[in-house]
Amino acid sequence: MLRFSISKAMKTAAVLLITCLTAACGGGSGGGNSVSNTSAQTSAPTAALAANVAAIAVDHGVAGVPNMPFVSVTVCTPGGASCQTIDHVLVDTGSWGLRVFASQLSTSVALPQQTSDGGGPLAECMQFFDGYTWGSVRIADVQIGGERAASLPIQVIDANYAAVPASCSNTGAARNTPSTLAANGILGIGVFKHDCGAACANQAIVGTYYACSGTSCLPTTVAEERQVANPVPYFGADGNGVIVSLPAVPSGSATSVAGQLIFGIGTQSDNTIGAGAHVIGVDPSRGVFTTTENGTTYSGSIVDSGSTGLFFATSQMPACASPNQSYYCPGTTEQFSATNVGTNGVASTVDFSVGNAAQIWQASGGAAAMPLFAGPAFVGSQVFDWGLPFFYGRNVYTAIEQEATPAGTGPYFAY
Repeated sequence: MLRFSISKAMKTAAVLLITCLTAACGGGSGGGNSVSNTSAQTSAPTAALAANVAAIAVDHGVAGVPNMPFVSVTVCTPGGASCQTIDHVLVDTGSWGLRVFASQLSTSVALPQQTSDGGGPLAECMQFFDGYTWGSVRIADVQIGGERAASLPIQVIDANYAAVPASCSNTGAARNTPSTLAANGILGIGVFKHDCGAACANQAIVGTYYACSGTSCLPTTVAEERQVANPVPYFGADGNGVIVSLPAVPSGSATSVAGQLIFGIGTQSDNTIGAGAHVIGVDPSRGVFTTTENGTTYSGSIVDSGSTGLFFATSQMPACASPNQSYYCPGTTEQFSATNVGTNGVASTVDFSVGNAAQIWQASGGAAAMPLFAGPAFVGSQVFDWGLPFFYGRNVYTAIEQEATPAGTGPYFAY
């Protein structure tokens, strides 16, 4: 599998945008939570943030889609002469690289064009299961909290950049505006450093990188250092990984949740990893591990903060009625147990619950945090997608490939 596929999160957000806002829907799970008709606000401690920490908000965001964690990102011209802070950028441990919309950038923030290996202007198509984003690759200084990465390649999403190639737009609907993506950008901070890696460096792959001349763009090879990059490994001392820290949601929903995005693993006093953490090694080329639930083995499992629920195929409970058939609607809240096994042989059992998505959504009045959401959609039979409900009440560590940490060298997830 090539590493340029975007997180399942994007598919999830896009479909929820269509269905959740027109009818009751849902997706996700949290361990042992019961459904409540009252939505609460859940927050982490409000002490001043350290330089290696940024605030996460799970709120109604751009389009009212639940279970989307957001952070603010500052984008600057190289050298920092002109900067702009963009809020409600999706925190996504299932993809790699920063993507922002041209419409969110002031004309004063003129980012230099990245060039292809052949010297022409470089554009990128990011395809996912039900749509795509398109735009130029630009060079920017990126700051999140007190961490800064200089001269980083990012994607600036813009449907008006050149002409979208047919080999890009043949994958569902365009997600080239904040409303259709349900976010002002994507902060891909998963286990890899670049969003395509050696695959795109070795051959021109349609639906990924393009060299443009005027309005015409053709597939091209791209050296890794020119590809859209995960900013974290370029943060210096705190560049070996991240921690997504969100409080538990004690009822079936919450109007909002406040948490933290902490940079570094074992580099500061606020990002230590305990001896009891479950360190789940992932495949170094695909970023996946194995999950077993009720006798079914999912060999392509992921930990993905950008997914709005837990997504896995099972016959143990019914899907919701149309138009919300992407999510499960059991008669009562169901309890489950699954075992994750990493490529390093470490096994960890995770207990979780799945509620009736339609009922929870209706009862909450459309709350932002839904710990019991799960569904059968967006994933094949080999994938168990541990989406945002898995993160509630946990510190989830993402260690980046080839980076040393006290718990071993990445790539791995830990919790």
